[in-house]
Amino acid sequence: MKKHNFSAGPSILPDSVIKQAAAAVLNFDNMDLSLVEVSHRSPQFDAVIKKAQKLVLELAGLENKGYEVLFLGGGASLQFLMTAFNLLPEDGKAGYLDTGTWSTKSIKEANILGEAVVLATSKDKGYNYIPKGYAIPSDLAYVHVTSNNTIFGTQIMDFPKVNVPLVVDMSSDIFCKELDFSKFDLIYAGAQKNIGASGTTLVIVKSDILGKTGRTIPTMMNYETHIKKDSLFHTPSVFSIYVSMLYLQWVKDLGGVAEMEKINNKKADLLYAEIDRNPNFIGFAAKEDRSIMNVTFTLTDESKKDKFEKLAQEAGIHAFKGHRSVGGYRASIYNAMPIESVQALVDVMKAV
Repeated sequence: MKKHNFSAGPSILPDSVIKQAAAAVLNFDNMDLSLVEVSHRSPQFDAVIKKAQKLVLELAGLENKGYEVLFLGGGASLQFLMTAFNLLPEDGKAGYLDTGTWSTKSIKEANILGEAVVLATSKDKGYNYIPKGYAIPSDLAYVHVTSNNTIFGTQIMDFPKVNVPLVVDMSSDIFCKELDFSKFDLIYAGAQKNIGASGTTLVIVKSDILGKTGRTIPTMMNYETHIKKDSLFHTPSVFSIYVSMLYLQWVKDLGGVAEMEKINNKKADLLYAEIDRNPNFIGFAAKEDRSIMNVTFTLTDESKKDKFEKLAQEAGIHAFKGHRSVGGYRASIYNAMPIESVQALVDVMKAV
């Protein structure tokens, strides 16, 4: 029995993507070479990265709108600093919405290069909600938000309206639902949660916001470096980019982001309905801010913990314990998660 993988990341991949990637590791594009030994400058890999970039723009509805697509290293953690290097003048200020661990880390990195103004925070209630109705100063270089908070299970439903570049970390919910992606000037997302395998980070950036800080930017930290070299300034993670290309094609073949949203809503509704129905469980996140990607909940009676976890293990439920800062349980139901796995968890919850 294949386990039901609720891991928060690296996370579940579609079966078809795993099979295609595995085949390519043995023999890529009928070259009689493994994918992991093919040059990143070969015409075969060039076709892969160009297809991946095209799929990103197509799924986001950003074709011919002045956006560049990059596949970089360093994870979203590097983007915390890279964003500030490219958008924050030396004497400038940027606005940050503090909604959890990852936004806190992005604030720390921005403060190395300038002033990160915390527009609002939900720390007062353990990050179980998304702040609303906060003021946005007029003197900011950009505004940064984290769209989905993996650890705490909250998700932004309405993004702030701003007159400066809007930057968003979408690592754990990119392409999970329809959005007007053109409202964002810079999007970044570690691939390993919702669009691929670990080892590459997607960056979608509107080119006309770059080169305006007056700052000397280290070569590797400069988005324009990577745009000029089409993500090939240095050797990228060939395998990870290939997996992302397969994953993005899988989303397109399903019917695109609109169809993906319908499937994700069904999964989330099924699980949240059981949490709300079952007196043995209580959700962590405020209901109006519940994530459709990371469902966080706890037992109301800790004496049932052993029984619940034993039943889950027997059912093949894998990696659903909550983050150590929250406790309880976290079911990450990313794009690739089949509804049958969510049903398996619900059945276990009913049996507690």
